[in-house]
Amino acid sequence: MKKIEAIIRSSKFEEVKEALAKSGINFFTFYEVKGYGHQKGKELSYRGAVYDVGYIGRIKLEILVSEEVVSLAFDTISTAAHTGENGDGLILVSPVEDILNIRSKFRGSQSVNQ
Repeated sequence: MKKIEAIIRSSKFEEVKEALAKSGINFFTFYEVKGYGHQKGKELSYRGAVYDVGYIGRIKLEILVSEEVVSLAFDTISTAAHTGENGDGLILVSPVEDILNIRSKFRGSQSVNQ
């Protein structure tokens, strides 16, 4: 089992979600995160006042997949999230030692397929 964490642009979330669904990956956890990186934030103008937004909003996805699906998920996310500009995001892959589906009591790869 592997855990894929992807930090992507908020504007690309729907595109990534649809691409994952087409690849057969229909379940993941996501949440809004804020970060500071190569883009260094931006200035925002509102009603004549300029605000320095010192962070950039992103979406973080967490996906648990079997070893056989890692490359597919990795390639799908990287293709759908790509704009070619700074701030496209990151994809991290980590090993998962064990996993249990609480409802079915399945462990390992079976736990994420139920």
